[in-house]
Amino acid sequence: MSEPRSGVIVLPVYNESGTVIDVLDAVREIFDGSVVVVDDGSTDGTAALLAARRDIELVTHAQNVGYGASLIDGFDAALRMGAAAVVTMDCDGQHEPAHIPEFLAALEECAICSGSRYLPESRTVGDAPPARQDVNRTVTEAINVATGWSLTDAFCGFKSYRVEALARLRLTEPGYAMPLELWARAYRAGLCVVEHPVERIYFEGDRSFGQDLDDPARRLAYYMHVWERALARED
Repeated sequence: MSEPRSGVIVLPVYNESGTVIDVLDAVREIFDGSVVVVDDGSTDGTAALLAARRDIELVTHAQNVGYGASLIDGFDAALRMGAAAVVTMDCDGQHEPAHIPEFLAALEECAICSGSRYLPESRTVGDAPPARQDVNRTVTEAINVATGWSLTDAFCGFKSYRVEALARLRLTEPGYAMPLELWARAYRAGLCVVEHPVERIYFEGDRSFGQDLDDPARRLAYYMHVWERALARED
């Protein structure tokens, strides 16, 4: 196998003042390449913490525009920087940066490597809210039925991408359902996808989805709408 691809780490951030510094420090312990942080209009002091860093490329949204929009802007920044690969991870302490080299190495086999918290090798820390597991399971099954894939986790934010593959995906969904648009576009493009086990870590006071999406039924309806719309799109 050839050497792992050089990459850029992209971290979407919104009101993560309690974890962002520890996460960035942990990333820097094992990764010395470029790190792009997209601050999505944080109001809790995160912006000041990030502004003080000299080891990141900072993209700032004047107001909160969404998780998907943050990832898309991070992808655009990585492409402009000439990256060969992109690794995305969340900044809330639920992703272990030690896996970054594994995600980069996996791109020698497939165009997209997606973390899974539900593979047999995935270690569990804390209890996942049952409603979240149910929504994830339902959406994952719908994706597998349509694509013939065997995904176990449709929503893990820990992923890696070959840049030439990422550049083929036309992503526009600004909200939390953007990963479903991504799966539909990847399927339409015939991209190779593989999963990699990661820890399933949940903390007390796990984050809100905002607006009315904390209601599982409404969240599922939103996810399925985005998935079905993206799957049907031909462009």
